[in-house]
Amino acid sequence: MHQPPLFREERVEILHDLIARHPFATLVAAGDGGIEASHLPMLLSPEPAPLGSLIGHLARANPMLADGRDSLHALAVFQGPQAYVSPSWYPSKRAHGRVVPTWNYVAVHAHGTLARIDDPARLRDIVERLTAARERRFAAPWSVDDAPADFVAGMLKGIVGLELRIERLDGNWKLSQNRAPDDRRGVIAALEASDDPADRAVAAAMVARDGD
Repeated sequence: MHQPPLFREERVEILHDLIARHPFATLVAAGDGGIEASHLPMLLSPEPAPLGSLIGHLARANPMLADGRDSLHALAVFQGPQAYVSPSWYPSKRAHGRVVPTWNYVAVHAHGTLARIDDPARLRDIVERLTAARERRFAAPWSVDDAPADFVAGMLKGIVGLELRIERLDGNWKLSQNRAPDDRRGVIAALEASDDPADRAVAAAMVARDGD
């Protein structure tokens, strides 16, 4: 990932927080059949320190698993808030006109070794942990135990567990840090006034970044 110094984020706690709040990953790996990408939720664990690990699962028929290797190098991409930025929002447009459109975004790349997990007990544990992480916010959370045992056993046969031991974390917080303060305020004001929740999320990220 291209990381200009103004946008680079290296604090592990900030990178982990983004992953925890935006857990739906694009997982990319190169196998014997070439580059494959899959989309799946992944759950972050702080262990092993300092960067942690990610767990998830894929369908057993997924071509990412086709070569049968127990491990391969992979990249998990996590996308935070993102929004288009119009040059008309910059006060500097009126002063000199030397402005162009851009896109503000937050993203984290997690690199590491991806290991497949076929053991039924470990696979069930992954499914239970992923489920609990998403269900805990509901008044009546669903549990894997709510489904018939034979049905669950059959479903588990159709998936493969994954664990990515994170070896490198790259973060980009591209939030108009390269613009003058007045231009940044113009962008924040325009995004805050938008009826698109994604735009307002970028405005909030810009305000938070200003307070770092």
